[in-house]
Amino acid sequence: MFKVLVVAYYFPPMGLSGVQRTQKFVKYLPDFGWQPTVITTGSTAYYAYDESLLEELKEKDIRIVRVEANDADAVLKKIGASRAPRERIRKILNRISQTFFIPDNKKSWAKKAAKKIDEMLKTEHFDLIFVTAPPFSVFVEIAELKEKHNIPVVFDYRDLWYESYFAFYPTPAHKFRHYKLEYSALRRVDRVTVTNRKIKEKILLNYPFLQHNEVIILRHGYDEEDFRNAPPIAKENNKLLIMHSGNFIEYTTPEYMLRALRNLLLKYPEIAADLEFHFIGLMDKKYQRIIRKYKLELIVKTYGYMEHPEVIRKISSADVLWFMIGRKRNIDAILPGKLFEYVGARKPIFGSVPDGAAKLALEEYGASFVSEPDNIEEITEKLVEIYKLYKAGKLPTPDEEYVVKHERRKITEELVKIFQFLLKEE
Repeated sequence: MFKVLVVAYYFPPMGLSGVQRTQKFVKYLPDFGWQPTVITTGSTAYYAYDESLLEELKEKDIRIVRVEANDADAVLKKIGASRAPRERIRKILNRISQTFFIPDNKKSWAKKAAKKIDEMLKTEHFDLIFVTAPPFSVFVEIAELKEKHNIPVVFDYRDLWYESYFAFYPTPAHKFRHYKLEYSALRRVDRVTVTNRKIKEKILLNYPFLQHNEVIILRHGYDEEDFRNAPPIAKENNKLLIMHSGNFIEYTTPEYMLRALRNLLLKYPEIAADLEFHFIGLMDKKYQRIIRKYKLELIVKTYGYMEHPEVIRKISSADVLWFMIGRKRNIDAILPGKLFEYVGARKPIFGSVPDGAAKLALEEYGASFVSEPDNIEEITEKLVEIYKLYKAGKLPTPDEEYVVKHERRKITEELVKIFQFLLKEE
């Protein structure tokens, strides 16, 4: 077996889709002759835990090294503050954090993780280091180790770094510092993997010293095994069931969909009476108030956060799956992980999205409906269209070839080919 160090701050028992990309790589790497050792965080504040993701790895006998750090999240954990803050508070805290910590507030952990890896590389042989981000502070630290130990390194971008949709630069100096840090790290890395073409294009544009074949697209995916092990929950009635899975964060909101459902209730009460909309995941109290304000309690049901197997069962029971992406700078590079779990469910997908990577993916998938993210009238009409097709038994089916190529095991095999090529180069 070849040996790879996988460096990931976000890893089970933490939950949510950003964790699952790395967890599934780790799960399937041994099938292709690569034994992973995971370097991740220890006790830290987090608002969504999923022990089922950790259980999946037990049969693979994966070695997990947990590095404790005295960063902000660790302090919050000690005082018992693991709840997700309200959206307005979260944005304020995020702005403060980005003002004082460059590239991010995980610098303390990244330095300690790098120190631990340095110690391990002195006593053990590893063939390669695979680092996934955010947080991007870990790229900075691992780039230093690459030069010291002369070991191949692959950076995995789950999101953009420089000029990302999450970025806040209070001064030009902040912006320049981020650019220089990323420039320096990318100068030393061997390969870069990204989740979609838009991220690749932006990285190549910002850092023209990178060759086209040095930045490789490995999309998010779904695990066929998850769907085999979690059969659908039986529907309670014959109403059209539309579902959203996941939390609403900075660039997403259910508000326009809720307003469209109110529109439906007023304009097409007979359709509204024959439709249900389920939300799985954490939802800010302000959206709960909107549901009550618009008197949508008979149409909308909220379920809160669920562990991954239960989410799979729920989305497999839906007739149509919905997600949205709002309007923001560089939003065209967002391709949510949840979209590919929707793909794995092989259900029609309704995306309220602007032009960009997500819209292109929906077009390739085939069984899709698309609206602008904030056009309430258009969203309403799409709901009517979906309802009529559902009643006629004519909801579209996806392109199976597109579905199959996004299976997690296949994507892991593509990652292994990158690893093998680097070893051959060495």
